Amino acid sequence: MPHNQIKKYPQLLEIMHLNEYARKASLRAIFDRDITENDKFLFNNKVIRPTKLDGEIDLGNVFTHLITEDIYETDENGKEIKRREFEKDRAHRLHWLIPHIEAKIKDEVHCFSVEERDQRKRKDLVRTYILNVTEKYVIVLEPQNSNKDYYLITAYYLNKKYGLKQMKKKMKQKLDELY
Repeated sequence: MPHNQIKKYPQLLEIMHLNEYARKASLRAIFDRDITENDKFLFNNKVIRPTKLDGEIDLGNVFTHLITEDIYETDENGKEIKRREFEKDRAHRLHWLIPHIEAKIKDEVHCFSVEERDQRKRKDLVRTYILNVTEKYVIVLEPQNSNKDYYLITAYYLNKKYGLKQMKKKMKQKLDELY
């Protein structure tokens, strides 16, 4: 487990040989080091906070979003059910979050904000993206409180065929300023 804590960008974490419990413990140690215990977790001189669930800060929810993805299945009644499933490409890159947030990456990285529709909340909102085109990696932040801080929504590897194309399309719709 401690071996993963010395991994640096662009190396990938070595987790697939671990059982589920050890893998989660290794990833949680990195998450705690980089996010939970990081009092300087800032982007653009603004504090990044974990998202809230029912009005409460929920670090477990953020951790889950950083190492899992949505999977949609159809039940026996034909109803679509969503669940989260471990996603190795996200988990391998968990430690990439901090160097991107701190703008220490020399790759082709674009930071931009876009106004988009949140289908679940049924409202328009602004999202800020940190897109590493070279490594096909994206971090999603949501500006909060009159632009005083951000919520960390998720971060993931663009492993789908359409992923990078979709991000470049968003970039064309970017707002004039970074929120």
